[in-house]
Amino acid sequence: MNVVTIRRSFSYMEVIVKNLTRTRFINSLATLSALAFAGALNAQQITLTSPDGLFSASGNLVSLEDGIYTISTTLGNMQISAETVTCEGANCPSLVEIGSDIEVDLRFAGSNTVGSGLMPLLIAGYAASHNASSDPIPTSDGTSILELIADEGYGEPIGVFQVDPSNSTSGFEELLANEAGVGMASRRILREEARALAQDGAGSMIALEQEHIVAVDSVVVIVNPSNPVDSISVSDLQSIFRGSVTNWSEVGGPDLPITVYSRSESAATRDFFDTSIFGAPQAIQIARIAGTDDSMAAKVSGSPGAIGFVGYAFINNAKPVSLVSQCGIVSSPDVFSAKTEEYLLERRLYLYTREDTISDTASEFLDFALSTEADGVIEKSGYIGLGISRISQELARERMQATADVTSNAFELDLMRDLLLELFQWDRLSTTFRFASGSNNLERKSVLDLDRLVEYLMDATPGTRVALVGFTDSDGVFNSNRTLSNQRAARALQEIENRAAGQLDHVTFETFGFGELAPADCNSASEGKRINRRVEVWIRD
Repeated sequence: MNVVTIRRSFSYMEVIVKNLTRTRFINSLATLSALAFAGALNAQQITLTSPDGLFSASGNLVSLEDGIYTISTTLGNMQISAETVTCEGANCPSLVEIGSDIEVDLRFAGSNTVGSGLMPLLIAGYAASHNASSDPIPTSDGTSILELIADEGYGEPIGVFQVDPSNSTSGFEELLANEAGVGMASRRILREEARALAQDGAGSMIALEQEHIVAVDSVVVIVNPSNPVDSISVSDLQSIFRGSVTNWSEVGGPDLPITVYSRSESAATRDFFDTSIFGAPQAIQIARIAGTDDSMAAKVSGSPGAIGFVGYAFINNAKPVSLVSQCGIVSSPDVFSAKTEEYLLERRLYLYTREDTISDTASEFLDFALSTEADGVIEKSGYIGLGISRISQELARERMQATADVTSNAFELDLMRDLLLELFQWDRLSTTFRFASGSNNLERKSVLDLDRLVEYLMDATPGTRVALVGFTDSDGVFNSNRTLSNQRAARALQEIENRAAGQLDHVTFETFGFGELAPADCNSASEGKRINRRVEVWIRD
């Protein structure tokens, strides 16, 4: 009898359904081998099992097409991404070596976060922008090869892209060896990596033409859905993962033992979490290890006292919690906070290219990946794109009101009241410009955001008002910081007007500067100060 076994919950089934849209095309390749059938497929019994063992399905193999198994079970036909399961049984498709039959036009190498979660859909979106299909060649070892075929798949092949997901360090090594056209990274390039590439003739790896931010990703702390805890302070989180806090009642929760889940020490998400929360990688002895983000979410969802962390795209059925910084600022794991880069565990996702060897194909692909046309594709993949969002400022008002309640300086209190009065009249856009310390020079990402903002405002209703609102970190004298915040707001407006070239005459602009008031992060560390050196964009109709 054909059997479907779900050992703990339906969560893994939902992961598979999600993977059909997010990582439908991921399989693998290092030796360029492809799956082919050894004989007729009908009435052939196989068993498909997930790596963590939470899901297992047995049935008759109907087909394996586009990297998707279709099997006939007692529940009816099921479709399961080949990337999410292993096949067991004598009737599993056999491997056929195809070696040099595939000629690759563009190879991506590096971060698994980018390569497995984002790149297949970006390539599919790029193909669709050319009225082409992106057809996967099923492979056997973790890499994906996608063939682009014109006329929605009915025409001639127009290119082959290969994606080798591993880790960010490997991506830079492959760029240095000239074995990849595009390096994928879930962290910024290190100084020594950039120097080695520059010495090899690759150019400045942090130049706008070579360092490309395609999306942002939040690493989210998750708990079981039944857990009433909605927020955790950073200090309590440190205590939980170090094992000095072992019961939820110690941090305002129920009388329930805490089960800690982490990733392996080699996982980039683990390294990012440890560095952000503890300041350095940690040996977390008490933690149970989850092999993937999907597995982490499933384990936390299945254990009432569990806590763990996953990338934003993998929250699934788990419950995300907000984080409270050392200075009491609440950081919520929502899309808007990630876009403004004000979430405590937010990171950028990058694509890197060499100046000396970049191909026309790579340049054209990157033009698409950085365009507004790619925003929907990025969101579909579960990551957070760079498109502009708009929200009311209720949360900001609450934060600033709390600050005003404890402010004793009369001048600062008057300025805070002015700020609160303005907040009631405006919404905020996610575009946020940031500056180097003590400078009016925009950060590189802020330069890229200018064009997106101009494009967004070109569609604004005539009479729309936009305010550029400057803030600083707390270094220096209050009055000097307020002056600097006004200068930065004026600089941002000047840059917008230069980019717009008269196309925003239907929009009225104004500027404000509030100095070090309303910090978005703690001013006690360099990263918090960087977050606070900003110009926000407010809007009202």
